Amino acid sequence: MGNQLDAPNEGDLGRKILDSDFPFIKAGGFDTVRLPVRFSGHAGTTAPYQIDATFMARVQQVVSLATGAGLNVIIDMHHYDEINTSPTANTDRFVAMWRQIAQTFAGAPDTVWFELLNEPNINLTNSNLLTIYRPALAAIRETNLTRPVIIGGGNTSQVSSLATLQMPDDPYVVPTFHYYDPFNFTHQGATYITPTPPLGATFGSAADYAQLDANLQLVKNYIARTGRVPFVGEYGAIQYIATSDRAKYYGTVSNAFASIGIQSCAWSYTNTFNLRTDSGWITEITSVIATTIGK
Repeated sequence: MGNQLDAPNEGDLGRKILDSDFPFIKAGGFDTVRLPVRFSGHAGTTAPYQIDATFMARVQQVVSLATGAGLNVIIDMHHYDEINTSPTANTDRFVAMWRQIAQTFAGAPDTVWFELLNEPNINLTNSNLLTIYRPALAAIRETNLTRPVIIGGGNTSQVSSLATLQMPDDPYVVPTFHYYDPFNFTHQGATYITPTPPLGATFGSAADYAQLDANLQLVKNYIARTGRVPFVGEYGAIQYIATSDRAKYYGTVSNAFASIGIQSCAWSYTNTFNLRTDSGWITEITSVIATTIGK
């Protein structure tokens, strides 16, 4: 549900979430929604770092709508930019927010999962991530003993981050990575990238497939080494690309990871990597998305 609850304010970066979205998503054959939320934009900057009650109630409402439609939900802390640049200075706030989130959703169905932090980067690396993950996880376990908690590695959780990602000593922690290779194809024309990748890149060369094969091997190596099965928390291609080429990418990537037992969350619903328009699903894309269970 990108660019919605992770916007500075819901509606700033596109339309707001509608009550009808979740039955629509379920009817479209999807089982899970990942809900990026900018909790840090609605929380105090001094102790006790209280999250705004109205905003938290909106998150609760959205989660209830999704679970009521029969969907699994991943509540993801998104766009906490300050912790990437100053991890130590923001650790207490990070932990306090997660304690509040965990308390709020302690009674939620077990189909609701938490994701500690979207795409750690800059000064948050695999070498120091556990210094913020461990205390946040401990705060969650005060009220949610067995709820699955997702963690991603540094360098924006690229697949290469799995090689050195350290896991907390907790059997209910699930690793994730994001996949946007080749970046000059998936993000062409994205003006929020500096420099902006130029338009016109294509996907499907021998080099592209070799890169995908190499990345599949990285994931297989990770599973063999750790015994943990990660999932693709994001993958996709921007809307400026021809629909047929986008469909080729979504289909190729989701099928490739499904072939080694890896599930994936497609980015995104209605934003600039959209899977639907006002008219409905972009079926040329959604019809080729694969999962490990053959849907």
